[in-house]
Amino acid sequence: MAHAERPRVYITDFIGDDLTVERRVLAELAEVQALGAQREEQLDGRIEDASCLMVYHFLGLSAKTIHRLQHCKLIVRCGVGVDNVDRAAARQKGIIVANVPDYGTEDVADTAIGMLLTLTRGTHLLNSRLRPNTGPWSYTQAAPLHRLRGRTFGVVGMGRIGTAAAHRAKALGMNVLFYDPYVSDGWERAHAVGRVETLNHLLAQADVLSLHCPATPETIRMIAAEQIGRMPRGSFLINTARGALLDTAAIPAAIRSGQLAGAAIDVLPLEPPLPNDPLVEAWRTPDDPCYDRVILTPHAAFYCEQGLMDIRVKASEACRKALLGEPVRNVVN
Repeated sequence: MAHAERPRVYITDFIGDDLTVERRVLAELAEVQALGAQREEQLDGRIEDASCLMVYHFLGLSAKTIHRLQHCKLIVRCGVGVDNVDRAAARQKGIIVANVPDYGTEDVADTAIGMLLTLTRGTHLLNSRLRPNTGPWSYTQAAPLHRLRGRTFGVVGMGRIGTAAAHRAKALGMNVLFYDPYVSDGWERAHAVGRVETLNHLLAQADVLSLHCPATPETIRMIAAEQIGRMPRGSFLINTARGALLDTAAIPAAIRSGQLAGAAIDVLPLEPPLPNDPLVEAWRTPDDPCYDRVILTPHAAFYCEQGLMDIRVKASEACRKALLGEPVRNVVN
């Protein structure tokens, strides 16, 4: 494919409006186009002449796709997680991969704490049961509930978002413990939280477990039926991080048995999920306990108007730097 006179910047997925934000940053440098793809194969024949790519979370870029790029300088993962881009293949091709790690820290942390409150205070359960006139108009439908002060909030992954969530839980009077083998010694003292050395130690103490780590070979499916079984009976599980961290098929049985009193899941291994996904089926079935005790949201924890604007501006600015030959921030390969 011939090289266009002006560099081309493609937004592979998710964004499909008039691109005013991106064009304001890149107008005099490049042509910007949104491709609206839902799957990687829909990019075939459309991105080979890209100078920069902006990639959201609807699809991934494998080595096969990356090797077809003829003169790409930069792939920006418009978000924090970079597990959907083959960074090694990009490095071999001489393409920089960068992310936008700081756009939604408070928004995702706020979502996790919002989920914590609506689960532990019985708000979701009572609303879900009273709307169809199931059971008495009484708090007893949610009993027993326990005061949050003094309960343990367990954090897996003490990065930006995990730390922000920990501070919010502390403000509620919760005892915060975290597991993260990659955080330097002394972090726990600086933030006045507790630290454990193993995931199992955290699981055994967490009244609420909140996941805040990236998807890596080490963390994929790190929480499954066995790990849920190590948590206190009647505990709660929250995932606003990456869908691959959690074996969601283990949740229905844990809810039905009472091992989990509730779960709030913003990210799934496959998005959107298949209709026969075991968790989705249970969540949609009125006579299943998951109907009242599970919250599912569509990978929305990051979203607010300001946060989405931050992603788009920061990703565009990274492309601008790459096109001008300037150093790019937040390189991850």
